[in-house]
Amino acid sequence: MSKSNFIDYVKICCRSGKGGAGSSHFYRDKITAKGGPDGGDGGRGGHVILRGNSQLWTLLHLKFQRHVIAGHGDVGRGQHQTGSEGEDKIIEVPLGTLVKDGETEKVLFEITEDGQEVILTKGGKGGRGNDHFKSSTNQAPRYSQPGQPGKEEWKILELKVLADVGLVGFPNAGKSTLLSVVSAAKPEIADYPFTTLVPNLGIVKYRGHKSFVMADIPGIIEGANEGKGLGHRFLRHIERNALLLFMVPADSDDIKKEFDILMHEVGTYNPELLDKDRVLAITKSDMLDEELTEEIKAELPKGIETIFISSVAQQGITELKDLLWKYISVE
Repeated sequence: MSKSNFIDYVKICCRSGKGGAGSSHFYRDKITAKGGPDGGDGGRGGHVILRGNSQLWTLLHLKFQRHVIAGHGDVGRGQHQTGSEGEDKIIEVPLGTLVKDGETEKVLFEITEDGQEVILTKGGKGGRGNDHFKSSTNQAPRYSQPGQPGKEEWKILELKVLADVGLVGFPNAGKSTLLSVVSAAKPEIADYPFTTLVPNLGIVKYRGHKSFVMADIPGIIEGANEGKGLGHRFLRHIERNALLLFMVPADSDDIKKEFDILMHEVGTYNPELLDKDRVLAITKSDMLDEELTEEIKAELPKGIETIFISSVAQQGITELKDLLWKYISVE
């Protein structure tokens, strides 16, 4: 997924349709000159509807669609004919899309399932025809209701990547390399910070027919929870990951300190993230001999399962998959 076509934030104006007016009609035919009221109801205005689509990974298709306008309801007619409903406008979005009010930024709902539909902006109700208003004292009402107007509302759509495993680490921790090795994803890889500017998703095959989704997300820097670097744009994408795989390279000056900084940034942004299962992978471990490995093990943080891997040398990759599957398997 190239950095030019990954869009995870859009603000759109949604305009629902107005309801059709009810009819003030009286029954007439060849033998009835003054029949009773038979005006039909107006049709409701079209809704603006959000629908989850598991085949979408970005909000790119909405980037230049600033206004979404539904159709108006048709007017009612004689012989109790209800007007047709206005055309609904359906917006398809990736799973993990969060919807906020455009004015208050209050979270309204989120789309998490394929085919899930939620009305974003309701269409106006159709007006009632004069048939509804007849009574014993008013048998020929000439009154019918107008349709209710539609609404115009600004909404914010914010994508949070849905994945089983989210990779967490500083730039150049080896996240993109790992994803390229364990899946068919081809993220950009280079030896400079912030090679990854947008999330990359890969399907990891595991022991035959099984699989899980791994997300390589832009690297953290110290102060990311305050918006520094890629800041909040990165951190919101790990909120929907089932398991966090922290990655620290073996050549780090202080592995425990680097891990503690990562935990601090994640926890400060959202303390609930600290309740997620997590695993620590020491990357680039092919440069370690047995003696260095034992020295590093003695300094590792407590309370987290740790594994030594090398994506380039294919060391510990199968063991890593086994460990990750143990946490995310629902079997």
